[in-house]
Amino acid sequence: MPSYSHSDIKGALGFTLPLIILLTVFILIPIIGTIITSTFKDISFLQKRFVLFDNYARMIGDGRFWQSFRFTLLFIAVSVPLEIILGLAFALLLNRTIPLRGLLRATVLIPWAIPAAISAKMWQLVYNFHFGLANYILHALGFSAEPINWLGSSASAFIALVIADAWKTSPFAAIILLAGLQTIPSELHMQAQVDRAGVVRRFFAITLPLLKPALLVTLLFRTIDALRIFDVIYVLTQGGPGGSTTSLSLYGYHLLLSGDFGYSSAVSVALFAIAFVLSIMYARMARFSEAI
Repeated sequence: MPSYSHSDIKGALGFTLPLIILLTVFILIPIIGTIITSTFKDISFLQKRFVLFDNYARMIGDGRFWQSFRFTLLFIAVSVPLEIILGLAFALLLNRTIPLRGLLRATVLIPWAIPAAISAKMWQLVYNFHFGLANYILHALGFSAEPINWLGSSASAFIALVIADAWKTSPFAAIILLAGLQTIPSELHMQAQVDRAGVVRRFFAITLPLLKPALLVTLLFRTIDALRIFDVIYVLTQGGPGGSTTSLSLYGYHLLLSGDFGYSSAVSVALFAIAFVLSIMYARMARFSEAI
């Protein structure tokens, strides 16, 4: 066991104290406050009273909560694999020696750099029933004679949300996976080529196994991000039609606007608990402790 002097400990605390303060003020205190609020029946213009777990029991019989929960899980199940596949395709392309590779790498980041609300507003114009680009392309290619009301039905609205989210966040997956690809020694591929291994075989035997840590990190970040999706839905559908595209984050926001602070906090705590459990699962899959 290494021994540390008093000055070493003071120096370490001096460096970490600002971070500890920031985490406490902006993360820990709000989380604790939300958990405490979730144990109260706290509705505007009514007397606040302590109810312990009543708000959580209310979730069990809340059809709108489960509808939002199902939509959120379905959105994660469809959008996250799509974004990882697209991100991996971009990463493999950008990892090759091609002309203007630096410019392409910078260009790929543009959708991710655009604020989510602005990106969603742009897609709102793309999906416009009367003059949207989506209907124009489908009509020009002969796939649809009549315009499609993209945001008017549950199925088409879901597809529209997945496409908009994939366009914005696939570059994020591409950057992480590109960094993972660049850690793979080129000598392995060269040796495999000498052994006459084809591109597909090299991908599944060398690239994919060695890319597993980067894939799991990407999967973790994208799953957590998709779990709390709010901006794109709020701008494009507001949770409609008929609440079919309401995510857990948006449902909690609607409860907050209605003045039901206690139940809204309980929904937020449930969302945090789901994210926490998923994080632990992915951490175990990645076996970060063994890597350290």
